[in-house]
Amino acid sequence: MEILLLGTGSADGWPNPFCRCVSCRSATEVRGQTAALVDDVLLLDCGPEAPRAAARFGRSLASVRHILFTHGHWDHVGPAAMLMRHWTRTGEPLDVVGPPSALDQCRDWVGPEDPVRFIEVSPGDDLRVGDYRVRVLAAAHGSDIGADAVLYDLESVGGRIFWATDTGPLPDATHTAVAGAGFDAVFLEQTFGMHTGHGTEHHDLPAFAATVDELRRSGAVVAATELVAVHLSHHNPPEPELTAALADSGARPGRDGEIVGAEPTRSLILGGARSGKSAHAEALLAGQAAVTYLATGGVREGDPEWAERVRLHRSRRPASWRTVETSDVAEALLTAETPVLLDCLGTWLTARMDLHNVWDGGLLDGVHDDIDKLVAAWRSCPVRAVAVSNEAGSGVVPSTPAGRLFRDLLGVLNARIAAESDEVVLMVAGRPLKLPAQ
Repeated sequence: MEILLLGTGSADGWPNPFCRCVSCRSATEVRGQTAALVDDVLLLDCGPEAPRAAARFGRSLASVRHILFTHGHWDHVGPAAMLMRHWTRTGEPLDVVGPPSALDQCRDWVGPEDPVRFIEVSPGDDLRVGDYRVRVLAAAHGSDIGADAVLYDLESVGGRIFWATDTGPLPDATHTAVAGAGFDAVFLEQTFGMHTGHGTEHHDLPAFAATVDELRRSGAVVAATELVAVHLSHHNPPEPELTAALADSGARPGRDGEIVGAEPTRSLILGGARSGKSAHAEALLAGQAAVTYLATGGVREGDPEWAERVRLHRSRRPASWRTVETSDVAEALLTAETPVLLDCLGTWLTARMDLHNVWDGGLLDGVHDDIDKLVAAWRSCPVRAVAVSNEAGSGVVPSTPAGRLFRDLLGVLNARIAAESDEVVLMVAGRPLKLPAQ
């Protein structure tokens, strides 16, 4: 199950556009109203910002067949989406699921011939929509809209998730309903940070921690569960402090545009010298029985230090891994039958620049053609692929024209490979930092 987070913020987002508090001023990411797109066919909430967020993250909503609303608050229900869909004259059916407070807002936005089915639900309902089993759970939220807010336990052959926004500490009936679920991912709202006297039906950090503890005790959350905090607001501390606080519960803040649950097929690992990038790349494939290791550094005669580096790299690889010394990486990627680890793009680029005599005044056309072919092969690689590259743009400007040329070309190559990757990780002092999607 692939979950694209279209938004991870509260009603006013984070930062609040009208606020100059410390939390808003320090925010380095803009979070929109919380919503998610599942497998490109199901929307979890659809507030006014969600359709445009999908477009911003490169997704079409044309394949959406199900919308699950949690409640009727304005940041979760943007009924104009129904009109946008009507204007496309689509003949595809759409299920709109939710409590009355949400559905009542949508009915007037649907054309008389639109194939839209409204399904009112309440806690305890268990239904199927398409390929999904939907268990409807009670929320502690929304007395101002009739107290009919719900949460969703969503399951398909691709996994099982708990969409728990908006709510305060979960009702006992909900804890009982999810006991033993062993969710693959839980998206739990956390709005108020350390502001514990807010008097609303939302989580603050202490309440969030208590809810997570109970979910762990019941077996709803297990060691493998990805625990993501959503509906984040500027009532929270600046993000580094929030991240540390959530980590105590084994959770992390969600990010707009983040994809959760889908196994990446192409990963780019960047880092400086001795940052741990190769070791991290190898760890990503550690569970694979067979891996093709594309070593682009080659053999350097008369360089014992380089030979020792190569020996150490080889010694940490499982015996079942096959090492191929080559700079013809495009062909190897296109014909691969087992997962591939390419280490690294920097030495590959050096080899191609050598081949085209760039250092002696040769033309760059051949190098650019090689980069085009490599990017195309990376995009079309039929197996799991991990590439390692040097992050060479953070240091001093090289003192030679050749050094500057290499740095610039490697920056272009890294950016192009990153654009075709499912995940990009920057290694800093041995710590992986997953970079957000564009």
